[in-house]
Amino acid sequence: MAPTDTALAAHSICFAYDREDVLHDVSAQLFHGEVVAIAGANGAGKTTLLEILAGTRTPSSGRVIRHGDLALAVQRPTAPPSLPLTAADTVAIGTWKRGTRMSASTRRAAIADALGRVGMADHASRPLTALSGGQRQRVFLAQGIVRRPDILLLDEPAAGLDRESIDRTQQILAEEAARGAAVACVTHHDAAIASADRVILLDRGTLVPEQATLDGW
Repeated sequence: MAPTDTALAAHSICFAYDREDVLHDVSAQLFHGEVVAIAGANGAGKTTLLEILAGTRTPSSGRVIRHGDLALAVQRPTAPPSLPLTAADTVAIGTWKRGTRMSASTRRAAIADALGRVGMADHASRPLTALSGGQRQRVFLAQGIVRRPDILLLDEPAAGLDRESIDRTQQILAEEAARGAAVACVTHHDAAIASADRVILLDRGTLVPEQATLDGW
């Protein structure tokens, strides 16, 4: 699918912590069929913007319009020791969607497929707490892709991964876009930025114009 249909539109987003501006008048669109990198220096407001796009954080002003099912995959480098979830259980959470329900057989097949795509099929029954940080990151990517969402948002999906896993992650994101999803990820990773179809660049909470983004990257 060509990246022309709008999947998500953010209009004049502002956000502040304790009256300190984090995002100021940020407008952006995500289109079906593309991978977008959300980039910028530490403290630029990237994760805050992602959370607002996902609907897990409310802007102080502005609005976000979403078209279709959305999944959010965030960084979770640690897991509570008492958390009684396996890798497969964790991915299963991603199959939940208000108003719809997968059959048991469809859910099992989707979980197995998602774990296989991220290279974690052999770890399906292992406790989440027994996995390394990079392995958990891959499990949470599987949770994000398991129900094939229309919009996939990710926070630093390459964090803690080795070179092979980074390459696999970038391939998966490209595959998700190729089937028609709108994909956006917060990243500091040069290869992810270079391979993205488009870059949303933030500078101290302000959107850098697209031409300047192209010149800067």
